[in-house]
Amino acid sequence: MSNTSYLVGHILSNVLGAALAIFGTFALGAFLAASKAPRLALSGMVLAVIGQIFFTVPGALSTFATPAIGAAYLAGNRGVMELQFAAAVTVIIVVALLLATVGNGMLSAAIWRSGTLPRWAGIIWAAGTLIFYVLGAAAGMATTGASLPTQPIGALLLAISGAWIAWSALRQRELSGV
Repeated sequence: MSNTSYLVGHILSNVLGAALAIFGTFALGAFLAASKAPRLALSGMVLAVIGQIFFTVPGALSTFATPAIGAAYLAGNRGVMELQFAAAVTVIIVVALLLATVGNGMLSAAIWRSGTLPRWAGIIWAAGTLIFYVLGAAAGMATTGASLPTQPIGALLLAISGAWIAWSALRQRELSGV
């Protein structure tokens, strides 16, 4: 945790990853606003984005506080391991998990119902959401206190679905001559 690769990896995933997730969710919501499920899509977009914003709190703690705690421990400060974050952090994480899971679930349903995007992309989005947030983040926090190895699998499924959705949307635009 105290090496440069940990810091760089967490900055990329927690900062760049969050920005990409937020902008991608806005783009998906905007695209689906003109589909057969506009209210579902826009509601899901709002919930998912708010959830992602809430995740910036534990993301910042993991990126910056955890390495400092690790360095203090390695320097001989054993008492640092008794450090506890405010209970509000747990509440923020739970709210983030709920909002992101429900919001992305609604987006999955909107993709399925859209009439313009591949239905299977919605199923992959739903699977990625469950694996990333529920089986990766929530189960990890409940069992080990950290994310589980299932989280990258969920992220990969979300990326695959997102790429398929983007390709489908661009292809539709090309075919319509817009």
